[in-house]
Amino acid sequence: MLDQTPQVRALLSRVADMTAPPLVMGILNVTPDSFHDGGRFASPEAAVAHGLSLASEGADLIDVGGESTRPGATSLTAAEEASRVVPVIRALARATTVPLSVDTRHALVAEAAIEAGAVMVNDVSAFTADSDMIPLLVRARPLAVAMHMRGDPSTMQTRTDYRAFLADCIAELWASVTAACNAGFPLEHVFVDPGIGFAKTPAQCLEILRHLDLFVRLGRPVLIGPSRKSFVGAVLDRPTTGDRLFGTAAAVALATASGARVIRVHDVSAMCDVVRVAHAVTRASSRENAA
Repeated sequence: MLDQTPQVRALLSRVADMTAPPLVMGILNVTPDSFHDGGRFASPEAAVAHGLSLASEGADLIDVGGESTRPGATSLTAAEEASRVVPVIRALARATTVPLSVDTRHALVAEAAIEAGAVMVNDVSAFTADSDMIPLLVRARPLAVAMHMRGDPSTMQTRTDYRAFLADCIAELWASVTAACNAGFPLEHVFVDPGIGFAKTPAQCLEILRHLDLFVRLGRPVLIGPSRKSFVGAVLDRPTTGDRLFGTAAAVALATASGARVIRVHDVSAMCDVVRVAHAVTRASSRENAA
């Protein structure tokens, strides 16, 4: 089981150490249609090369996904998704010591990815899309990210009406975490993600960033993925994702200062700098106040 592996123990130690900056998770989309870089790394060779580039830029984790979850995206079969990600994960596990995550809603994909070398399952459905996901997590005991989303990528942006937005997000997310833990998955392996851009309007995404401390108070490491998303475009009036680097940097800095412990980004080298400076400023303030 993965809970005894050095990579898992090291990652848990890192996120628990608040004197250290958050982990930077590099995004590796092995897809033809992801919202920012779809098609650029669709071949296994291009994907592996980019994964190694992310590692050289300083990524603490590499998150490999084979199914686009952009708004309006349609689902893949688990077999097709696995055919995209498993060869890449297997090759990267042999070529780098950077821990690997698989971005999937499907238990069969997660299981094959773990066998290939992944130590984390990043599930945008918070373990609800596939009834076999929680039993797999209990058996394999990887690290696992539960992300808040309503519906699925094809319907989620029609489900942005909340009674009390932040309270509802937290309650719905925590219900999924509780279900996994009640089934036997260790709480100490759970990371939580508020789900920026998933069943959220741009204004709601901003509200999450403004009140990220509420998710931090859940007591589990917060992973957040603001990278080049539409809320940045809405604020800046930048309809294309290529024009959102500095807006992303602002969101990353604020998330770091608010206590996020994993920052998921496309632009690893630049965002490593942002994370380190934002964390240093936060720590300097803490030391001054303590004195």
